[in-house]
Amino acid sequence: MSSLAVIRNGMITLGEIPEHFTSSILPQEVVKQILEKWRNNPMLVPRIAKVTVNISVGGSSERLEKAVKVLRMLTGQEPSIRRAKQTIKEFGISRGQPIAAVVTLRGAKAVEFLKKAFYAINYTLKQSSFDPYGNVAFGIREHILLPGVKYDPELGIFGMDVALTLERPGFRVMRRRRCKRLSIPKRHRVTPEESMLMLELLFGVRIVPK
Repeated sequence: MSSLAVIRNGMITLGEIPEHFTSSILPQEVVKQILEKWRNNPMLVPRIAKVTVNISVGGSSERLEKAVKVLRMLTGQEPSIRRAKQTIKEFGISRGQPIAAVVTLRGAKAVEFLKKAFYAINYTLKQSSFDPYGNVAFGIREHILLPGVKYDPELGIFGMDVALTLERPGFRVMRRRRCKRLSIPKRHRVTPEESMLMLELLFGVRIVPK
């Protein structure tokens, strides 16, 4: 992780905005505009609010138990179980059936996992991994690709999905029950370009075109 990164209120962000930076995908003029905007208004600097790690196994209860063990080993947290929202006969899945194990990471634990996760994908993200609101999702084909993880024949090999939620300061206001506003104004949402630049600065990732 870059020396520019800090953890504030359990979220990962930049402690210092650099004067110049060369992006792997963004035009220099766009990078200059974003950095200037962040320097002029600290409330616009994005933060990684949480990292969600998901292993989906379908309807196999035995595989689900093993997936829970794998996530617990990789993250140091107790996974929660997700159930199917609807019946899918083609896959033998019934509504309400446990089908996935999920862990949500914040702060230092999120940083440690992300460093390993980016290593597993060679610090490379596709441009298509970023949604219109700056959130990021990517897959890891085999969990044994993470550094320090050895193959265990009793557990097998699991793929996983990793999702990063990025937001600006002030988003928690939307979650308060007394808040009358139902959504955050578009101008205060993180753009894909800002998210790309943020991950390049924080973790040294490279963004490749679609």
